[in-house]
Amino acid sequence: MIGNDRLAVRKTYKLYVNGAFPRSESGRTYEVTDAKGHFLANTAWASRKDARDAVVAARGAFATWSGATAYNRGQVLYRVAEVMEGRHVQFCEEVAAAEGLSTSKARAAVDAAIDRWVWYAGWTDKLAAVLGGSNPVAGPYFDFSTPEPTGVVAVLAPQQSSLLGLVSVLAPVLATGNTAVVVTSKERPLPAVTLGEVLATSDVPGGVVNLLTGSAEELGPWLAEHADVDGIDLTGAPASRAMEFEREAAGTIKRVVRPPATEPDWTADPGLTRMTPFLETKTVWHPMGI
Repeated sequence: MIGNDRLAVRKTYKLYVNGAFPRSESGRTYEVTDAKGHFLANTAWASRKDARDAVVAARGAFATWSGATAYNRGQVLYRVAEVMEGRHVQFCEEVAAAEGLSTSKARAAVDAAIDRWVWYAGWTDKLAAVLGGSNPVAGPYFDFSTPEPTGVVAVLAPQQSSLLGLVSVLAPVLATGNTAVVVTSKERPLPAVTLGEVLATSDVPGGVVNLLTGSAEELGPWLAEHADVDGIDLTGAPASRAMEFEREAAGTIKRVVRPPATEPDWTADPGLTRMTPFLETKTVWHPMGI
């Protein structure tokens, strides 16, 4: 008769790149522990080559994602929230273990993360009306301005808030029509891994989001200097190297979101401040009567 005791199935999680789950090309992994130091799983340690592959995937997906209607992008983001809701219990367990939260606080964090997806989904087809418009000009011309996505955005995710913080920096990049390469929290990556599984089973096209587990300190310089990355969010950058990353980004004239002095209160109303940095305003003139 088989006893009640059994060996735990120790998981080794992979990266999420171009809609698939590859191992790190270096073969490196590292142990992930909970807030008390107990083993949770192994996960891939992304390399510079993995980061380059992720950028290629994001660039390849940009035309399709940015070319979709804003309303359609909103539907896709809402679908992500739906699938997250179906894995609510798993997210709660992972957030509680990663951040050392009580069950009720972890549930509140997961609820807020799902609500944040819905909130950004609702903004996709309203941004043009709020940030664009018709400009008054002297002369017989129509003059219209409209926001357009920047392109490929690298995101160094928050190190402390494993899910709500991650969603708060990723969702606005996607809502505005950009594609993303995300370096997750090094010590707390499992909610991001599960989010990758959610993205793979929702309607998000492959390559629109690419999730790299590993070290922002290691991958940050390569993403900052990469000529095919159009913008970078340094929220999760190590404080000692953030200025270095910003200098690297200046070499290719990237749009940069600087890291905060301390990790923000992610439950606060985000407003538009996370969406506007990676939008470019394009203006069109046209003669009247033609």
